[in-house]
Amino acid sequence: MNIQAMHFPIVPGLVRKIAAAAALCLSVFSVSSIAQVAGTSKDWPKATPKEFSIDPQKLAAFDADLASGKYGLVDSMLVLRCGTAVYDKSYPHDYGQIYGERAKKEGPLNHDLHGPYNYFSTEFHPFYRGSDMHTMQSVSKTVTSITFGIARMRNEFTASLDAPILQFVGGHKIANLDDRKKRITLRNLLTMTAGLEWHEDLAYDDPKNSADIMEASHDWAQYVLDQPMADEPGKKFVYNSGATILLAQIFKKVTGKNIDEYAAERLFKPLGMRYYWKHSPTGLPDTEGGLYLSAHDLAKIGQLFLKGGMWEGKEVVSSAWIKDSVAQHVAVPGGDWKYGYQWWLQPIGSSPEDIAWAARGFGGQQLFVLAEYDIVAVFTGWDILPSDEKRQHDQLARILDSANRFFGCTE
Repeated sequence: MNIQAMHFPIVPGLVRKIAAAAALCLSVFSVSSIAQVAGTSKDWPKATPKEFSIDPQKLAAFDADLASGKYGLVDSMLVLRCGTAVYDKSYPHDYGQIYGERAKKEGPLNHDLHGPYNYFSTEFHPFYRGSDMHTMQSVSKTVTSITFGIARMRNEFTASLDAPILQFVGGHKIANLDDRKKRITLRNLLTMTAGLEWHEDLAYDDPKNSADIMEASHDWAQYVLDQPMADEPGKKFVYNSGATILLAQIFKKVTGKNIDEYAAERLFKPLGMRYYWKHSPTGLPDTEGGLYLSAHDLAKIGQLFLKGGMWEGKEVVSSAWIKDSVAQHVAVPGGDWKYGYQWWLQPIGSSPEDIAWAARGFGGQQLFVLAEYDIVAVFTGWDILPSDEKRQHDQLARILDSANRFFGCTE
C-alpha cells in the first residue's frame, strides 16, 4: 500500500468517468437515498474531560495541533467516554477556495463535473449540500458489514458466509472464470481475501487503479466479477473496494431489499440517525464509499458496538456478530494491523483484548472504538491530495495517551 492508503486505507474508489448523457446523470441522482430520519435518541450529553479521567491538557494540545493544520485538513474531532461527549471540536475550512479551481476541470478525482463523484465539489464534499452530513468514504464498508449482521440476526439474510458468491450473481456473464473464482465466498468478500487481481495500492489518479476504473464503468459489479484471479481465496489480504460492491448485490439478491433501505429501517432509525447514500449507475448502493453521516451519528455506530449491540435497551445487532466482526481474521501486510469483517483492528497493548476497532475512510474519516477504555473517538476530514508536508498519523496514540484504561462506566 502507498502511504496514503496505509493511513486512510478506506479509499472508496474514486471518480467515475461520466460517459453517459445528462439523462443518465439524472437517473443516478434519482436512485440516491436521502433520509432525514426523525430520531428519538437524544444527542450526546456533555462533560469536561477531567470529569471522566481524561487529561484535558493533552486533549487541548491535540486540539491545537489539529487546528494548526499539523494533521492536514481535519474537519472535526469528537471524543466520547461512557456515552458522554468530553471533547467536541470542529475546524472549518473554505473548501471552495481550497479545491474550487479543481472542481471546474476534469482530471484526477473529478470525472463528474456536476455530480456526486466530483471529489472537489463543495455541493457533495466533504459535506452533503451544506448539511452536517460528512462523506464517510470507506467507513461505508463497515456500516455495510454491520447491516449484514443485523439481517442475519433477524433471519432475513439466510445465506451462509461460506456460500460461494457466484450463486448470487445470476445474469452476469463472467470473464476469467476458473475454479478459484468459483470458490470465492461471502466471508472472503467481508475479509478482503477474495483472491481477485486488484490494484488499489496505486495512487487514485493512476489509470491502472482498479477502484478508479470500476467507478469509471457503468456496471461496477460486472467489472469486479470479470477481474482475473491472482490468489486462492482466503489466503491473502488485498484491499478491494469492489469486494464490498459485490456485497451490495448479494444482499439485494438474498433479502430482496437494497442494503441502504434495510440499514435505514433497522440501523439508522433505531439509533436516530440521518443519512445520505449514493448509488452506482445501475442502482446498487455505493457500499464502498457512498455513505454520509454527521460525526455525532457516526459515534452512535461506535457506541452501539461498545455496548454489545444494544441501544436504549433493545438489541440492534447481536453480540455474536460483533465478536466475529472484530476477530482478527487476516493480517494486513506492512504493519501490525489486522482485518475483520470490514473493520480494521490495531493492537494497543500486550493482552489479546487490547485491540482498537477502527472504521477508516479516504480523506481522514476515522472511527475508533476502544472497549477497554470505554471510549469512542471520531475524526472527519478532507485531506485528499498528496502533500510534500509530513502529516501526523498518530490520532489513536494521542487519544490513548490522554486516558487511563478501565475507567468503569456506571451507566
